[in-house]
Amino acid sequence: MRFLLLVTAFLLQPADAGPPAETRIVFLGDSITQSGAYIEFIEAALIAKHPELRHVIIPLGLSSETVSGLSEPGHADGKFPRPSLHERLDRVLQKARPGLVLACYGMNDGIYFPDSAERRGAFHAGMTKLHDKVIASGARIIHLTPPVFDPLPIQSRVLPDGLDSYPQPWQGYNQVLDSYASWLLGQRKDGWEVLDIHGPMNAALAGQRKKDPTFTFSADGVHPGREGHVLMAKSVLETWGLTVQADGTPGHPNGSDILAAVVAKQSLLRPAWLSYVGHLRPGIKPGLPLPAAEAQARAFDEEARRLTRR
Repeated sequence: MRFLLLVTAFLLQPADAGPPAETRIVFLGDSITQSGAYIEFIEAALIAKHPELRHVIIPLGLSSETVSGLSEPGHADGKFPRPSLHERLDRVLQKARPGLVLACYGMNDGIYFPDSAERRGAFHAGMTKLHDKVIASGARIIHLTPPVFDPLPIQSRVLPDGLDSYPQPWQGYNQVLDSYASWLLGQRKDGWEVLDIHGPMNAALAGQRKKDPTFTFSADGVHPGREGHVLMAKSVLETWGLTVQADGTPGHPNGSDILAAVVAKQSLLRPAWLSYVGHLRPGIKPGLPLPAAEAQARAFDEEARRLTRR
């Protein structure tokens, strides 16, 4: 019996169950990725457990972005259309030179409308183009299914079924994300690496609602708070043999300070990398020149690693 339990435990471990061999890791996505909390949790956990490894975490999420290339009429009050990843993807690959890309898209890609074959097809085509370009560059890509859309906290703003247009989100938009997540997971059969965020987040939200009918991961229905970002990080952490505590800090006596150093580091690198690669999204404050940002960030990185030795 003990042998069977050990074998079962082994089989239930993630396939990788160790940190990635690639040292340069790019995170791509929309505003949820640009906000960066789940990336910070992942990097802090990596440093806490493997301070000897020197992974370069490059944050390149961009607010409003899609992989589908779609934009709803009047986006941002008509000031600008949603930026498309494919406008900057070649520059990302050339300038960041990743060995590994993690990409989390979907939330904006259906433009908050009901499902349609046209919009679904644009998401599939855009994601396939992303996948193929990264592989052709010689890098590996891990796709993350999108987080959940939650109409509960914005009930006064969501719109019902059957309208001709949706200047505000459709109330059932999470069903669109269900479809996108299911399609992505189905690409595993063709060798794609896909980690599921959407399914566990749906399940966790349903479970919390049984205890508290008002519970939500996102105050605006779209952007997860800290609890949601911890759940987003979890699928990657488990694959890499890492864990964090419920608040996202690594399980180390100095976990809070390690995370704080990583947050300070990433707050310098996010705007610097976006400026260095370039994008078409108005309203984003330019970062420091990349060499200056990296020099300042290096001090926080060393502090995080020093804290692991205390």
